[in-house]
Amino acid sequence: MLFLGFSAGLPFLLVFSTLNARLADVGVETATIGFFSWLGITYSIKVFWAPVVDRLKLPLLDRLLGKRRSWIILAQAGIAAGLYLMAHVDATAAPEMMALCGLLVAFSSATQDVAIDAYRIEIAEERLQAALAATYIFGYRLALLVAGAGALYLAEFWSWQVSYEVMACLVGVGVLTVLVAREPRINHFAAAQDIAHKIEQEAAKRTHLNPRVARLVGWFYAAVAGPFLDFFHRYKELSIAILLMVAVYRISDIAMGVMANPFYLDFMGFSKTQVADVTKVFGFFMTIAGSLVGGVMVVRYGVRRILLLGAVMTAATNLLFVVLAQYPPNLATLAAVVSADNLSGGIANVALIAWLSSMTSASFTATQYALFSSLMTLPGKFIGGFSGIVVSDYGYAEFFLIAGIMGVPAILLALFMMRHGVRLDALAPDHSGNREEPAGEPAKG
Repeated sequence: MLFLGFSAGLPFLLVFSTLNARLADVGVETATIGFFSWLGITYSIKVFWAPVVDRLKLPLLDRLLGKRRSWIILAQAGIAAGLYLMAHVDATAAPEMMALCGLLVAFSSATQDVAIDAYRIEIAEERLQAALAATYIFGYRLALLVAGAGALYLAEFWSWQVSYEVMACLVGVGVLTVLVAREPRINHFAAAQDIAHKIEQEAAKRTHLNPRVARLVGWFYAAVAGPFLDFFHRYKELSIAILLMVAVYRISDIAMGVMANPFYLDFMGFSKTQVADVTKVFGFFMTIAGSLVGGVMVVRYGVRRILLLGAVMTAATNLLFVVLAQYPPNLATLAAVVSADNLSGGIANVALIAWLSSMTSASFTATQYALFSSLMTLPGKFIGGFSGIVVSDYGYAEFFLIAGIMGVPAILLALFMMRHGVRLDALAPDHSGNREEPAGEPAKG
């Protein structure tokens, strides 16, 4: 998972901030650079093609590597090809071609995320998910350093072409990992085949469709509607509360993050170098520390307890920024607050990933987790868009106070999940690879 995390994180900045730096460096107009940000939409809508990753077997590759590894390596081929093409495209002469190559990288990267998330959930039992998530995050963060600072150093001392060629070669880290790893031993199709068979029979009986067409209708319905039907049927009256929890858990953190850099630079008056040193150095190591601590604590105390702890810490660290805004700039105080913020974020993120992983059905792993991952970021990003208005009307201290208060629903819902823990454990899917039914014996944690 360390190397797969690296593989997942590598392309992200190469179609975002690193690409923006490259475009600005070669003289592309600012308005054009802004349009390139639309490449990020692919990461937010991956749930739409996740059913294909869940249900479609790739010719030849599936027989050689298995279902999950075949999709991961196909996505990695798309990432490597896209990065190599980006290395050789002149962005000033052909910005449209650069955008198309970037779209290939972003689409392949989002597809790889879907397949790796499914692989991580299926490769090990629930009690190890937090440890896998922590290791995955570590690899992902290392890749962000390589694709961010590393790519800029290569461009500075050699050229942008060399920089992107090296990044394309580093995709090989993920390729080698896939080739030596084993395929999960999971019955992917149990519930999905049942749904497809029922729909196929109904379609043939009521509409008198050709058997092949009826089979295609059943397959499509199981791929698209199956994951949602399975989730709502499994969790019944708790399903809406679960989705609400997923939607609100990171709202406080994401909304606050939008205004963090303007707060450091404009309001507090820190230099760019000071902000970079504190947020990159302290932030990186404290996030990794939080992830590792969170992984250990989930195994020791159970995922729902640490989910509650993460929600409380996230809201509380936002309130630390309220205190920070009341005093003159002090680098040591900034480092302490940023460290606390990143530590709590690491713990909360690992707990959330482990909890979501435990609720995905083996028959629809990719689609259900893609739904969760899209839902947990979109509300925060939408609300974060209004953060500038709040700051301009009320001020930074008031904004951070509001951001902290926005963490209260997550705390209340985490308490609700703890109260219904036995029920949730009884309804949780079986990740052992056997035919899935709600567990008869409640699991601990």
